[in-house]
Amino acid sequence: MAPTPADQRVHDDGRVELDPADVRSLEGSRFFNEELAPVPVEKRTWTTYNYFALWMGMAHNIPSYALAASLIALGMNWVQALITITIGNLVVLVPMLLNSHAGTKYGIPFPVFARAFYGLRGANLAALLRAFIACGWFGIQTWVGGEAIYVILGRLLGSWWRDSPVVAGQHWTLWLSFVVFWIGQLLIIWRGMEAVRRFENWTAPLVSVGFLIMLGYVLVKAGGLGPILSDGGKLGWGPDFWKVFAPSLMAMIAFWSTLSLNMPDFTRFGGSQRKQVRGQILGLPTTMTFIAIVAILTTSGGHVLYGEDIWDPAQLADKFSSPVVVVVALVALVLATISANLAANVVSPSYDFSNAFPKRITFAVGGGITGVIGILIQPWRLYSDPNIYIFAWLGFYGGLLGAVAGVLVAGYWVTARTKLRLKDLYTPDGVYWFSGGWNWRALVATLVGAVLAVGGAYGGPFPDSGLIPFLKPLYDYNWVVGFVGAFVVFAALSVSANKEEASERRPSRIDPAAVDG
Repeated sequence: MAPTPADQRVHDDGRVELDPADVRSLEGSRFFNEELAPVPVEKRTWTTYNYFALWMGMAHNIPSYALAASLIALGMNWVQALITITIGNLVVLVPMLLNSHAGTKYGIPFPVFARAFYGLRGANLAALLRAFIACGWFGIQTWVGGEAIYVILGRLLGSWWRDSPVVAGQHWTLWLSFVVFWIGQLLIIWRGMEAVRRFENWTAPLVSVGFLIMLGYVLVKAGGLGPILSDGGKLGWGPDFWKVFAPSLMAMIAFWSTLSLNMPDFTRFGGSQRKQVRGQILGLPTTMTFIAIVAILTTSGGHVLYGEDIWDPAQLADKFSSPVVVVVALVALVLATISANLAANVVSPSYDFSNAFPKRITFAVGGGITGVIGILIQPWRLYSDPNIYIFAWLGFYGGLLGAVAGVLVAGYWVTARTKLRLKDLYTPDGVYWFSGGWNWRALVATLVGAVLAVGGAYGGPFPDSGLIPFLKPLYDYNWVVGFVGAFVVFAALSVSANKEEASERRPSRIDPAAVDG
């Protein structure tokens, strides 16, 4: 095990920081800025509640609801949908906690953490891959939030708003709602990470209100739980269910696979490992199970009432006869969606874009870039169909990010044994420069894991036979395949490299007879 570098201060609870003088010495490095700098221990103040509130804010939003509701739309009954979601959340919690450890221990965000294994330049591959996916999610969340505003104002202002002329396939008032929602979020992120934390804290207790109001309304109108729970779904428990179960489970994992990479962006502020671990264990499984139950019951109740599976909560609420219920419920959902979008889809890419150009892109500018790309990706198309949403969007990017997660977990826990040289993460003079700033082992492992995971992609925009036909069976297990494949390859290559380095450092044995002669 490598000794702790002399310039690192290790506290009794295991958290590590640099001396202030060493931090100042890094300010001239092109790989350093204030947003990426390690957080001093005295500023790592987030508590268990902060992390619980963070997860409540991130999990209780319209796409989380739609994720669970889409399983009902695909033909599952409420038991099958709940089992699928619960297993997925428990699986993704493991790499999330493993990667979170580095953030709390060293006070570093995800892109800086990735430098330890991809190299100071190579980390941009992992960071920008994560960033562009976050941009897509930012766009989706903004679209559904704007849709909720459109429905709310339609109930208050009448038909002139709801039935406005169509422009580019949508009512111009819907486009306006989308833009207003987009601007409101950027105004918050422009004020920095502390503004995000405060917003999460005060919205966390409120975000459940809208979903509970919708559920209560549906239960009353449907005559209680009986008619809802009696629906056996369309798939049964035979081959039809298992054919849908595997890719749906991967989609549940993929939904939070982004956060399984970049949780160090938040845990770098953790008061201790115990606080962040406890907050996340209390936060993710409980909040996602809650929203899943609400979504499943509400969507099933909507089927009883309206004869169709409406997986978008804004569209379902729009069918309610009570304007008061619609407005109150959707206002709460709008707040929930802002909370989730800021935490899950703006914080990470802001750091990631800043990592690419530390001297030019600040946290706020990175957030602005995220917002622009989030529009260009046309989120209304990604969100238009549950098959595209789950099997194409979630499935494909889940496999890619699974490969990155495999490299990080193998690198931090197997190769480095949680020991990092903090100062070297910011300077090309350190051990993480590798070869020109790139670690070829991480690149090979990521490529192998990604090809195995998504090479057989099929359905939606992909050919029915799969991009690479013989890999098609693996695509149904994309995240797991990507994670395991990259983990094994990176660990094997790193162990082999360590043995070679140890052999080179070992002094050669000298024949005494040759010396005497």
